[in-house]
Amino acid sequence: MRFVTAALLALLALVHVELWFGKGGVPRVMELESRLAEQRAANDAARSRNEQLEAEVSDLKEGLEMVEEKARSELGMVKPDEILVQVTAPIR
Repeated sequence: MRFVTAALLALLALVHVELWFGKGGVPRVMELESRLAEQRAANDAARSRNEQLEAEVSDLKEGLEMVEEKARSELGMVKPDEILVQVTAPIR
């Protein structure tokens, strides 16, 4: 009877050692959950950026207002007989 009890306790100890320090143990699971949360945050940021770019592409395909706005803001283009006035904030 003592041998069976000792064998069961040894097996129980072996299971606990594997649980806490093994390949699929608690620390490894916690590390993977942390990495998963970081990756999900990165995916959400990329998804948001992709949606923004998709909306911009759609605007560029549909109308000329977006093209004109881009040309004015990014390239500094003006229409014929138009005067460009740039206002800058005062430096404090």
